[in-house]
Amino acid sequence: MTRRSATTLLAWWVLLALATHSVVRYRWWLVAGYVAVAVVVVLLAVTGRDDRSADGGTDRRSAPRRRWAGAVGGVLLLVAATHLALTPFSYVAPSTLLAVRAALAVAAVLVAVLLALPRRGTGAVALVVAVAASAGTSAAVVVGDPAPHIDVWVILQQAADGMAQGRSMYAQVWRGSPGITDAFAYLPWTAVLTAPGRWLAGDVRWALAGLLVLTALLVAATGRWRRPALGAAALLLLSPGTSTLVEQAWTEPTVLVGLAAWALLVSRERAWWAVVPLAVALASKQHVVLLLPLVAVWPRFGLRRTLATAGAAGLLVAPWLVAGLPDFLHDTVSTMLELPPLRFADTLYTALLNETGVQLPFAVVGLLIGGVLLLAVVRLRRHPVGLPGLLTWCAAVLLVANLVNKQAFYNQYWLVGGLLLEALAARAGQAPAVSAPAARPRRPGRRAGRPAAAPGAPSPSAR
Repeated sequence: MTRRSATTLLAWWVLLALATHSVVRYRWWLVAGYVAVAVVVVLLAVTGRDDRSADGGTDRRSAPRRRWAGAVGGVLLLVAATHLALTPFSYVAPSTLLAVRAALAVAAVLVAVLLALPRRGTGAVALVVAVAASAGTSAAVVVGDPAPHIDVWVILQQAADGMAQGRSMYAQVWRGSPGITDAFAYLPWTAVLTAPGRWLAGDVRWALAGLLVLTALLVAATGRWRRPALGAAALLLLSPGTSTLVEQAWTEPTVLVGLAAWALLVSRERAWWAVVPLAVALASKQHVVLLLPLVAVWPRFGLRRTLATAGAAGLLVAPWLVAGLPDFLHDTVSTMLELPPLRFADTLYTALLNETGVQLPFAVVGLLIGGVLLLAVVRLRRHPVGLPGLLTWCAAVLLVANLVNKQAFYNQYWLVGGLLLEALAARAGQAPAVSAPAARPRRPGRRAGRPAAAPGAPSPSAR
């Protein structure tokens, strides 16, 4: 366990603990906490390097394993304490919510114990426990709150019904919505990915719960199912506030599943195949576009694949563009730009508004986001990093964008946390550094030139 990984784990826990407590309340110290986490994440990104070390990957020495188990176990215990100490926002009955919190806390402790055991197979059992806890608690909040009082759920439910009838979600009006009534503010694949939950089981949240589990499996696979990656996947499933994410039908799992699949394929040297899940993520929510400059300058993906991703996303969105371009632009562009600031959103924008009455001009917000994006691009061009470093930069850019936005809630910060866990898993999946053997002295009289290959050795160009 490197100091970088330990710092990432602590930053993740602080971020998710703050986000859990923030629903739905504004506190200046929550914003200050977010800013502190953002500083740490940006520093982690700036100081990243393209190493090939793996935290506990194939190293069979016991000391590194013990250090890793101790760090992850400590964070899992912090997660358990957070579930018990903080009451997440929910509409379910208090007794049901208490059972959900207790189940997640117990699962976190059990996973910590299993990951610490040296016996083969206990890591896989730990992931099974986390999956079971996630699925069980998701089912409890979906059943316990059959009609949450939030516009996102109403919109996704009725969008799924409309698609089943061949209607565009951008031409619908939402009946009974407590918030937005005349716009589908997301890109269409948010509805496409969640609709099966409505069609098959009556509620889009079943699809979101399934996407959450699928994402965790992709995270573990990115780390080649090694214990650090299994721990990262378990943390994703047992995150503080995860029950609120599912209950409120927040849509970030539709983005993170695409980014996790992209990371897995890139880690397996299948960069062209990785275009597909990244295009799906881009066709799901608008802010994924902020990540395109980063992957475009990253040598292992590059500009051509990024342009192909943009083109593929355009094809995925095209049916709704053809069905009604004015409706599409109204819902996904105009509505998003015209959304009023919500004073209970914990961002620098709302902190300035709540404390001084001043609203940041849109140009200033754009400059701040553009500034961190430019920093990321320049840094990536001058100091190439591996997949963990790139994912950390993605988390940093989205976190800063959240902080200067008019509205950002638990779900947006959860996505940032998911990218940090994905970075941990990617680091675990990297091959450990191999020291180059010392050069053997040439025999006197031997011709200089290319040395003969050892029997059975691969050619220098073999991969």
